[in-house]
Amino acid sequence: MKNLLILLFLFTFSVHFNYGQKVHAVEYENQADIKVFVVQYENQADLKVFKVNYENQADGNEGKWFFTNYPNQAKKKVFFVKYQNQADIKVFFVKYQNQAGWLNRAKMHLLY
Repeated sequence: MKNLLILLFLFTFSVHFNYGQKVHAVEYENQADIKVFVVQYENQADLKVFKVNYENQADGNEGKWFFTNYPNQAKKKVFFVKYQNQADIKVFFVKYQNQAGWLNRAKMHLLY
């Protein structure tokens, strides 16, 4: 019984932290967990995002996003707004994985 509890705890722990930043872009604002605005310049962003091709590449809360096909597969549902003042978070999409990361750490809690 003790081994079963330990195994269950480890499984839960690993699933929670390997979940990564799987996001799904929703069609309507009221379906979203977070409203996102894409800025034109890197220095305007709260988060620099790199779009990964595979789910296992989206690790932690480091700006590596994997876009899912279905909302129930995502950790967060995002809605892309038209105006900056409507957004919870401002992002800038980068070309290289090593450029991803937070510029405004005060907003990190939004993606946990």
